[in-house]
Amino acid sequence: MENQQETTHSAEQVETDSITEVEDTVVSEEQEVDEASVKLEELSAELAKMEDNYLRAQAEIVNMRNRFQKEREDLAKYRSQDLAKELLPALDNLERALDIEVTDEHGESLKKGIEMVQDSILNAFKTCGITIIPAKGEIFDPTIHQAVQTMPIEEGQQEEEIIHVLQNGYQLNDRVLRPAMVIVAQ
Repeated sequence: MENQQETTHSAEQVETDSITEVEDTVVSEEQEVDEASVKLEELSAELAKMEDNYLRAQAEIVNMRNRFQKEREDLAKYRSQDLAKELLPALDNLERALDIEVTDEHGESLKKGIEMVQDSILNAFKTCGITIIPAKGEIFDPTIHQAVQTMPIEEGQQEEEIIHVLQNGYQLNDRVLRPAMVIVAQ
């Protein structure tokens, strides 16, 4: 009987050891699954972060490309600005020369030549998108006109109406190169 008890006890011990071993294996596998799950979540979060960074970088590249394109367009649009500003005093001098009264035929032909030069310059300006700012008879606009004097309103004039242009103003497309110097009725 002792042998039988020993055998039973031994069988029970083996069975208990086997169950413990299986439980340990299951616990070990569960830990591995948990660790793998945590690792998977970490990798998923890292992937999401990298995808976000990638999308942000792509958007930044598109924005830079658009910004550079706009800068190039602006450079092309306003390329003649500096030259025009340099030519405006010469054009003013031509206008002053044309305001001089002439009495002889020689003076008339000289004046005609000055008019031709002035017309050539104005045509070149027009080709480049440079135009004279309308002033006389217009309502004063401080963004494109510079009031240097005011005069009392006379009959037939409106308040803030430009009654005299002292110096023409010019604009290049939508940019003011020089405001018109004017006298305003008030």
